[in-house]
Amino acid sequence: MGGPRRRSFPLLLQVLGVLLILLEAGSQKTSDCARWCPPKSTCINATACRCSPGYISSSGEIFTSVLESCDDINECGPSSTVSCGKFADCQNTEGSYYCTCIPGYELASGARTFRNESENTCQDVDECSSGQPTCHSSTVCINTVGSYKCRCLRGWEPKPGFQDKQPNTICEEMSLPTWTPPPGIKSENMSRFFERVQDLRRNFKPALAQGTMQDLVKSMDELLKEPRDLEALPLTERHHMATQFLLGLETVLRTLAEAMPGDSFTYLSPSDTELSLMIQEHGEGNITIGQSHARMLLSWDVATGARDSGPTVVGILSSRNMEKLLANASMELEPEKKAELQKIYQRPVHGARVLLLSPVNLVFLSNTNTEKLDSPVTFAFSHSGKKPESRQELICAFWKSNSTKGGYWATTGCQTLGTRNYSTTCRCNHLSSFAILMAHYDIEDWKLTLITKVGLSLSLVCLLLCILTFLLVRPIQGSRTTVHLHLCICLFVGSAIFLAGIEKEGEKPGLRCRLVAGLLHYFFLAAFCWMSLEGVELYFLVVRVFQGQGLSKWKLCLIGYGVPLLVVAISAAIKSEGYGHNLYCWLDRESGFLWSFLGPVILVVLCNAVVFVTTVWKLTQKFSEINPDMKKLKKARVLTITAVAQLLVLGGTWVFGLFLFDPQSQLLSYTFTILNCLQGLFLFVLHCLLNKKVREEYRRWAGRVTGSKYSEFTTSTSGTSHNLMQAHRPSESGM
Repeated sequence: MGGPRRRSFPLLLQVLGVLLILLEAGSQKTSDCARWCPPKSTCINATACRCSPGYISSSGEIFTSVLESCDDINECGPSSTVSCGKFADCQNTEGSYYCTCIPGYELASGARTFRNESENTCQDVDECSSGQPTCHSSTVCINTVGSYKCRCLRGWEPKPGFQDKQPNTICEEMSLPTWTPPPGIKSENMSRFFERVQDLRRNFKPALAQGTMQDLVKSMDELLKEPRDLEALPLTERHHMATQFLLGLETVLRTLAEAMPGDSFTYLSPSDTELSLMIQEHGEGNITIGQSHARMLLSWDVATGARDSGPTVVGILSSRNMEKLLANASMELEPEKKAELQKIYQRPVHGARVLLLSPVNLVFLSNTNTEKLDSPVTFAFSHSGKKPESRQELICAFWKSNSTKGGYWATTGCQTLGTRNYSTTCRCNHLSSFAILMAHYDIEDWKLTLITKVGLSLSLVCLLLCILTFLLVRPIQGSRTTVHLHLCICLFVGSAIFLAGIEKEGEKPGLRCRLVAGLLHYFFLAAFCWMSLEGVELYFLVVRVFQGQGLSKWKLCLIGYGVPLLVVAISAAIKSEGYGHNLYCWLDRESGFLWSFLGPVILVVLCNAVVFVTTVWKLTQKFSEINPDMKKLKKARVLTITAVAQLLVLGGTWVFGLFLFDPQSQLLSYTFTILNCLQGLFLFVLHCLLNKKVREEYRRWAGRVTGSKYSEFTTSTSGTSHNLMQAHRPSESGM
């Protein structure tokens, strides 16, 4: 029994296994689907499965491997194509996703979620009106994009330890900044002013900011209207005090404006001081501000700068009385401007003297970093109707502090655009205190100008004495004296016209200036023609040794006055506009018209140089023949004096002017100016004081005036001795 039973048990297992296999095969044929598909998937057929929506396998949506699994798709991931739109966030869920508005925004429908961008109606929530924020009572709620801030009330400032425009901001009432006089400067008037300022500071309330500002402006007017002891301060101290005063005034005015209610304020004081203010919380675009004295155009972005709290302030204060503090201030020319002026005037520019024409305009903004603005500011300043004359220009300048000078006017960064109807327009890339100045450029050394005026005045007196002497002293009259006379006449008339009319009036040379230039051209050319005739007469006197061999008077006058007239007539016919320079009433240099004067001058100087050398050589021989025993030192001294005298008569001093190619050469400039301005004095000394006949005539005239017989005796005695010496000298006037 036991053996057959043991053998039948394995056989039974085999039959059951085959049966199971047959049953499984029958079921596959019946459903044709795989039984091994993982969770979150569905069967496609006997060998493939598909992940459910929102899931995916590593092989994709459909897979055939029994080792694959379906994982959640992150629809909010970087590579996803899902878009919720602006002001919204995507939220991933298991097998799906949804969209929500970002904090500070909500759907217009009030719902909390949505599915795609087309359903997005997210809009900003006004936290300040929804009752959500808890701003302190000293602040006001400001709604921002998606949030809110608590800003201090107008006239309030954050308490220590707090910042403005924060959700937890707590504020306190503003106080005026401490403003004290500059140390080391003693002034009773200034002390009284700052006592008033301290009273205003103690009694200040933000609600009364407008009244405080008006009181401050009135106190400033009282101080500046009659500065008294301030004007007696040394210039450097006064300008240092002015600089500190302007800086302190700017700070206090800015604080008062920030505390002031409203969005604009204007005030005109009894002393004609104008104050204009504009205040905005969120200003956009451009703004124009000002009154009758000045107007300013700038953008709100420039006024705000990097400031992120408090209102934005734009203000301008125009005061005429400020001029008394800034009087006699110097002006610094920037190198580019100096080079431009030197090119225009063709000579060095030593600086500028300035005249204040407009009120001083103090500009202040909420932005305190105004040394370099992102965009320029345009000004229009009203000023007096004084028109620029020669070497003058209307410029826009600003006050700049300086440790050495205390302060001075400067033009760097400012451009003068134009002037019309007593209003000048300027553009600047920085801000300060501005004014319109009349700049008078010093293109010449004042010392040279003084030497010229004094020297020519002295020469005019001496030339007049020479003319009277040559006309009235009969013993010296002759052809040589005729040349002396007309040379002095030409120099006298030319020098008088030079002193009276050389300065040009207006920007362009007018008829008067052209006439002066033509007369100067003629009379100075005539003077050089008579200098050339001096050389001719000297040649006949010394070289030819025939006293009466010179030219007749009518020939002398024909050459002396006819030749320059011919040159001037030809020059005027060719280019009449050449008369009148952009600086003086003289000949134009740009087109070479000046050579109508320089050409004849060079010719005369060269010819007279030949005569001079020949004359000195002949005189050396004559001294040896007349007195061989004369000592060499004495002979050299006499020849030197004679040579120098003849150089002055023959125009040799003008050689320095011909070699004055560089106007900045002070040595040549001073030498040329001194020698030629004193030419009249030299002629008087040479032809009158050193001439014995003239001295005798002077003594005789003096005797007649004083009634002295001794003078007559001296004259006769001197005349006798002079006649004895005449045998040894061809002509007294020849030396």
